[in-house]
Amino acid sequence: MSNPSEELLKKPLYVYDLPPQVLETLAPKPDDEIAEPLDDSRPQSPSPSASAETLVGSQSCSLCGLTFATVLDQRGHQRSDLHNYNLKQKVRGQKAVSDTEFEKLIGNLDESLSGSDSDDSEDDGEEGKQESTLTALLRRQAKIADRAAGDGNEDGAVTANQPGRSKPPLLWFSSPLLPKNTYFGMYRAILTGDELRQQDDLTQVIKKKQVEPVTIPRPNKDGTLPEVAYKGPHIFLCMIGGGHFAGMVVSLAPRPVKGSTTMNREATVLAHKTFHRYTTRRKQGGSQSANDNAKGNAHSAGAGIRRYNEQALIQDVRALLEDWKGLIDTSELLFIRATGSTNRRTLFGPYDGQVLKHNDTRLRGFPFSTRRATQNELMRSFIELTRLKVKEIDPTRQVEPSEKETSASTKGPKPSKPKLSEEEETALLHTSQIQAFVRRSKVPALLLYLKNNNVSADFELRPPEQNHHAPRPLHLAAAQNSPAMVLGLLARGGANPGLENREGKMPFELAGDRATRDAFRVARSELGETSWAWDDAKVPPAMTKAEADSRDEREKQEASQKEADRRKAEEDKLRREPGAADRNAAKAKVNALAAGLTKTPQERREEESRGLTPEMRMRLERERRARAAEARLKKMQGGT
Repeated sequence: MSNPSEELLKKPLYVYDLPPQVLETLAPKPDDEIAEPLDDSRPQSPSPSASAETLVGSQSCSLCGLTFATVLDQRGHQRSDLHNYNLKQKVRGQKAVSDTEFEKLIGNLDESLSGSDSDDSEDDGEEGKQESTLTALLRRQAKIADRAAGDGNEDGAVTANQPGRSKPPLLWFSSPLLPKNTYFGMYRAILTGDELRQQDDLTQVIKKKQVEPVTIPRPNKDGTLPEVAYKGPHIFLCMIGGGHFAGMVVSLAPRPVKGSTTMNREATVLAHKTFHRYTTRRKQGGSQSANDNAKGNAHSAGAGIRRYNEQALIQDVRALLEDWKGLIDTSELLFIRATGSTNRRTLFGPYDGQVLKHNDTRLRGFPFSTRRATQNELMRSFIELTRLKVKEIDPTRQVEPSEKETSASTKGPKPSKPKLSEEEETALLHTSQIQAFVRRSKVPALLLYLKNNNVSADFELRPPEQNHHAPRPLHLAAAQNSPAMVLGLLARGGANPGLENREGKMPFELAGDRATRDAFRVARSELGETSWAWDDAKVPPAMTKAEADSRDEREKQEASQKEADRRKAEEDKLRREPGAADRNAAKAKVNALAAGLTKTPQERREEESRGLTPEMRMRLERERRARAAEARLKKMQGGT
């Protein structure tokens, strides 16, 4: 028979609708009694000292110790402030920080991170590097380091890297419902100023925040929600950056869901809107206005379009805020992410009819990393803000990001990750880079990387147990059907074709098409028979590149001839069908008519006079001129 508390904690807990068992047993824990509490703002990720099992392939970052579900998430991370900050830490010879430590470093800055999803050529730091959170953090650390150096502190850099005086983003509570050393966590940002001042009675504050579930009838015919949906408490969320804007007003009242008290997919969205305008200078970074301020106005067509779109976006956003003024004025809290001075001016002006004010005590930043401004990202952020966290923390040691964690939906301790040596971390970094080059078929870039880093072309990808099928670059290139990469690794990189994988297969045996197999034979021809034991490597007899190209060309011609023969057979078949002669005659008549209509007047006159004597041509020309003159006279008489 399962424990009732375990059954309770299997479901996500909504802060504004907590079960009575949780409400009655909460007890606040002072911040200094919990060693470095961790943040739940992202899916659980390892620290920079995570094990090799979680840092494999191109969908990971060994520098920051993170793994990603998709390549788009990884690309977004590489453009994030956390990744760039850790790169600077590495250059300084200092230790990389985890995502939680970085969020604490920026805890007392004005803006949240400018994270992104994927995509591709744009990021949310488009208002110029001078306005970014990373630059502000580095500038602040430099000032602290200088001040510490002036006071005789020789370890100024370490002082600058301390979390500072900012308070942690989460408030922690103990409860007998939880196992030992496990706590409930709630974001400090969802409390108002008056509620935060009641530190001695936070449990009563949480009890007062409970909202009764509201049953929302079906939407009206025009798509709007019934009036009852707007009567309860609600919050406003918006993000703007890179030409993207997303705004949303969400009710805090939960919907009564059978067997659930969560606020996951049952949030009542009172209003939502997204805009996107082309305002960023693609492949160059930064907005057009930031570039104009730095270098003067550009006169290209693209610059003019971007300037127009910047003004259009400002007008769209301000008009929307005016439409939502009633909902915004009655919101309990305003969560806003506006990266860069231009975006902040868009929201906060000053301008006539301004809705949002800088000095509004309800203003909050997002206390975790956010991605591109979309409706889905706003909903993800809302769920993150309003969900009660559950964490296991060991108070007997300094907490690292790789410590045991639990969530409200999964319970039980996790084994700690063994710390990697510097050599292992370097090998993982080489693995991720090599795999990326091979998969994208970047032959010159891979060869240059191997040379500059003194890495063998037969480098064994790590960890071996997760690369058993393609343990080396040549195996991976063959499995990816990349003939150019295979030939480059063999002929220019010096890769050994006779090394087996854990399944006992040579690289040649992994090739999935003939072009890739021919690349091995061409390499055998170029390198010679004595360079490697080609027969042992299962590589067929040598073939020159000219022979391979000639065969490819011959096969292309044969394929073209087969296609021509097929079409001819189809045409013959159509001709033999009943009624084909009539269809062909009608088609010829239509083509002749179309040809006649497409002739110019000069061509028609020449055709009419063809075969006439000079006297007859002169008479015909006089008649044409006479008809034309009569037509002009009639037109003039009709006009008068």
